[in-house]
Amino acid sequence: MNLIIDQGNTLCKMACIDSTGGIAFSSVVENLTPAFLMDLIQNHKPESGIFASVKGYDKVLMEMLQQNLKHFIKLGPETPLPIRNGYGTPKTLGFDRLAAAVGAWNQQPGKPLLIIDMGTAVTYDFVSADGEFIGGNIAPGVRTRLKSLKQYTSKLPLVEPATHFDLLGNTTETAIRSGVMQGILFEMDGYIDALKLQYSNLFAFLTGGDLIYFDGKLKNGIFVDENLVLTGLNRILHHNVHS
Repeated sequence: MNLIIDQGNTLCKMACIDSTGGIAFSSVVENLTPAFLMDLIQNHKPESGIFASVKGYDKVLMEMLQQNLKHFIKLGPETPLPIRNGYGTPKTLGFDRLAAAVGAWNQQPGKPLLIIDMGTAVTYDFVSADGEFIGGNIAPGVRTRLKSLKQYTSKLPLVEPATHFDLLGNTTETAIRSGVMQGILFEMDGYIDALKLQYSNLFAFLTGGDLIYFDGKLKNGIFVDENLVLTGLNRILHHNVHS
């Protein structure tokens, strides 16, 4: 059993993945505490684990994992990967972006890949057909855009995202929601269209906590996998433990 931990900007996602790749347990918390982590280890008894964080690493949690797991990896810029990292500044590359790329490549090797990850930020990352992470773009996420309209204007309200939104709004609230949501939708389709002009066999993935707002709405075909980062981290762990 492998313990996979992905500490994002807002939430911490965890999973226990068995030898077949099946997720035996998963959880999402705002703050990962030593007590919660110890309960998880005692209940599910993982032998190996990997921890990836975009916020830095807590010393107490790292020591706990090192002491209680046979194999433990704290994901860093020097960690060996099953794909090549061609990013110009590898030390500044978010580990969630890298893990999602590995997860996508593990499912569709040999194809050019676009990975769209929807969280606090929306990231667009490209992996070449020969398995090299080339790079991508970072844009504000759904809630980041909605909050910025409230924060940087004097009268606009804070609007919550929703799965239904029209092309055009007919109130201030619906205009904000449709403006943000449709803007991201056009943005995603635009990236896919542009890359397909260069790579006709492009395969696109959609992942992240906010994918629920856009699933089924893109004009382009896209493969939805909410666990892409976790399965990518599991693949990195396997690559290091069993290679």
